[in-house]
Amino acid sequence: MSTYDNLDVNNHDSRDPNPWLAMYLDSSIPINDHTKLALMRDNDSRSAMYLLPLVRFWSKLMIFFIHVFKFFFPKVPNSSRMLHRILAWGLKNFVSKDANLLIFRHFHVGSEIMQFIAKNVDGVEVQTSPLKPRDFEDIKDDLFLKHDLNLYNFVINLNRQLKDKKIGIKGKRPVDLSMITPDRFDHIDFPDRWTNILDLRSAIELFTPFYQFFLTANDFVRASNSLQLDETIGIYTSQILNTPGHLSLVNNKHPMVPETTYSAAYRLVLHGLAAETLHAVLVNIKQASFADGVIVPQV
Repeated sequence: MSTYDNLDVNNHDSRDPNPWLAMYLDSSIPINDHTKLALMRDNDSRSAMYLLPLVRFWSKLMIFFIHVFKFFFPKVPNSSRMLHRILAWGLKNFVSKDANLLIFRHFHVGSEIMQFIAKNVDGVEVQTSPLKPRDFEDIKDDLFLKHDLNLYNFVINLNRQLKDKKIGIKGKRPVDLSMITPDRFDHIDFPDRWTNILDLRSAIELFTPFYQFFLTANDFVRASNSLQLDETIGIYTSQILNTPGHLSLVNNKHPMVPETTYSAAYRLVLHGLAAETLHAVLVNIKQASFADGVIVPQV
């Protein structure tokens, strides 16, 4: 059990139960235990309780004014390089250790999910560009922008081949799970100084206006809409595994009916959770295959 006092079951008070302890102990949703602990600690942090409401108000206000500015100047400024330097500096100096783990882990998890789909759709060959940052310097290489572009390009390239060959998505057998790793992705030495206090949602709310300002209007809207591609990726995986029930884990839905960009920060957290649960499903299948003596092909 966690050594974090608020999430220690031994400190449970039945007259004042901690909701995040209940969520941490609950096993109804598949998710890596280390990730779950980091997320629940993040939810239970003082930053989430006291800073988040203020940061969220400031973020919505800034998004509105930048939206007006971008209406007249949709491509000014356009500096992904400056944006990612600000993001790298902010993450390193002001974001908590738990939140940084969740952010960095997302790129590893997302890359492995796309590799899984690319390897297991029968009849097509789709190249992927895995993004697996190892330190804050890797962020400066347009990491967040590339993440969004990779997702859209993957969907386009996959479906272009399916349409050209007049086939649908059908999973290969046996399923190749060699790219899926149970690694916790906590090999990075995240800073834990007194300034590293921002929880995940506060950090996202704080950085969203910078993302909107430094990118073109098209880049920002595309990034916001990409969050709803969770449903698309979930459908691909369910078709490969022939397990439609897993789609119940997807919360960001309906990519053909986009949400407003004002909700991008909240949906980004849901996007991260959807990726984590889907990855956990694949990890569980891989571990069960080894336990049953099924050999998973290697790359």
